[in-house]
Amino acid sequence: MRFGRAVAIGLAGVLIASTAHAVDRTVPPSEAALRYSFSPIVKRVSPAVVNVYASRVVERRPSPFMDDPFFRRFFGGDTNNAPRKRVQQSLGSGVIVDASGVVVTNAHVIANADEVKVALSDKREYEADVLLKDDRMDLAVLRLKGADGAFPVVAYGDSDALEVGDLVLAIGDPFGVGQTVTSGIVSALARTQIGASDYQFFVQTDAAINPGNSGGALVDMDGNLVGINTAIYSRSGGSIGIGFAIPSNMVNVVVRSALADGRLRLAWVGAGFQQVTPEIAEGLGIGRPRGALVTDVEGGSPAEKAGLKSGDLVVSVDGIEVDDPNGFNYRIATKGVGGSAKLVYVRDGKEQAVELALVAAPETTPRDERAIAGRSPFAGATVVNLSPAVVEELGYQGKRRKGVLITTVEQGSSAAGVGFRKGDVVVEVNGQAVGSTQELEAIAADRASRYRLVIERGGRLIRSQVGR
Repeated sequence: MRFGRAVAIGLAGVLIASTAHAVDRTVPPSEAALRYSFSPIVKRVSPAVVNVYASRVVERRPSPFMDDPFFRRFFGGDTNNAPRKRVQQSLGSGVIVDASGVVVTNAHVIANADEVKVALSDKREYEADVLLKDDRMDLAVLRLKGADGAFPVVAYGDSDALEVGDLVLAIGDPFGVGQTVTSGIVSALARTQIGASDYQFFVQTDAAINPGNSGGALVDMDGNLVGINTAIYSRSGGSIGIGFAIPSNMVNVVVRSALADGRLRLAWVGAGFQQVTPEIAEGLGIGRPRGALVTDVEGGSPAEKAGLKSGDLVVSVDGIEVDDPNGFNYRIATKGVGGSAKLVYVRDGKEQAVELALVAAPETTPRDERAIAGRSPFAGATVVNLSPAVVEELGYQGKRRKGVLITTVEQGSSAAGVGFRKGDVVVEVNGQAVGSTQELEAIAADRASRYRLVIERGGRLIRSQVGR
C-alpha cells in the first residue's frame, strides 16, 4: 500500500509539472559551462589547510586486586602491578591564517595535549606551540616551531555577509584518510542552540563534515575563510548534511588576541540575559519572541552605567537585530575591546537607544592562583579568586561574584575522587566561609578527619561530607 501510494503521488506530480510548465529547463549555454569546477578555489586554499595531531600521556592505575596472588593466578595479569602509561592521540584539521606559521583549529582537537604536531599538505611536519586555547569559543591558535619562510594562508572573509543558499566548500582531513573537499550551501545562519561552545552562533552547512574535519576551513566562492568547521548533528557519527562552523569574524578576534598577548579579552557587559519565550513576548507586547531580556545588572558595570535595568529587552547591536542572548553575546564579542556599541532596547513598550562602553572586565580581586597539595579533599585542584575578569575569562555561569573558583582538577587526584569539577565554587568548609584561595589553602593544610563541604555548581548549592 505504501509503495502504491508513493507511485500515485509521483505520477500526479509529473502530470502537474508537465501541464503547468512550472520548471523551465535549458541546455548549458556553452561547452565551457559543462566544465565549471571548484578546482581553482581548492588549488588556492588547500595548501593552507593542515592536519593537527595531538597526543598526551595518561597513566592507567593498576587494579588493587592484582596485588593478591589468588586473583593473578585465576584472572591473569603481570606480576609487576605498577602504574602503566600509554599515549592517547587525537586527529583534527587546522588552517594557516598568518604567513609566519600561525594555525587556527578547534580547542577540543588539542584538549589536554602534551604535544601538538602539524602536518602540511606538502608532507612537511612541525611541532607547534599553543599561543591561545579558549574552550568558550572552542578555538585554539598554534604557532609552528622552527618555521622558516612564508606559508600559504587563507584570507578572512566576512561571515556576516553570508546568506542562506550561498555555495561553500569544506576542506579538512576526515577519518585521517588525507585531505578532502566537500561542497554544499549555507543552510542557515545564527544557529544558537547547538551546545558546541559557550558562544553559540554558528554557520550551518550541508557540506559533508566528518570526524577529523574539526578545525578545517569553510570557504566561500572567493576562496576566503568564512568559518572553522566544528560540529555535526548526527545519530551515527557520520555526516547527514547538518554541520556547524564558527564564523570567521569570531575566529579573527581570537587570532588577533593570540598574536597580541595570548589572552582573549572580551567586552564586559555586566548583565545577565534570558531567552524570550512566546509567553514572555506576549507579556511584553512585542508580538514574537526576539531579543535578549535583561535579568540582572551588576553594580558598576558598563550595563549599569549605560542605564540598562532588569526587564529591558535588547533587540539590536549597532543596527543588527539579535534574536536571543547567544546572538547578543556574539555581537558584543566580535566588537572586541575599545570604543562603544549602540544598543536598542525596549522598555515599557517603547524603543530606546544607548551607548555601551566596550571595556575589559576588571580584576577587582587578584586571582592569586594556587594549586592545592597535601592530603585534603582539595588536593589536585587549582583555584583562583573570583572577579569580573575571571568570570568573563572562564565563562563562570553562577551568580556569585566573590569566592574561590576551581579552574582545573588533576586526573586521579583526591579532588577528582571527591567529585570536584572545573567551575565549582567552594563556598564553605566545616562551617567556615571561604573567601580567598589563601584561606582555602590554610583549611586544606589542617588535615581534618572530616570535611563538611558546601559547593556552588551551576547556580545550585551542593552539600556533602568527606571523611569519618
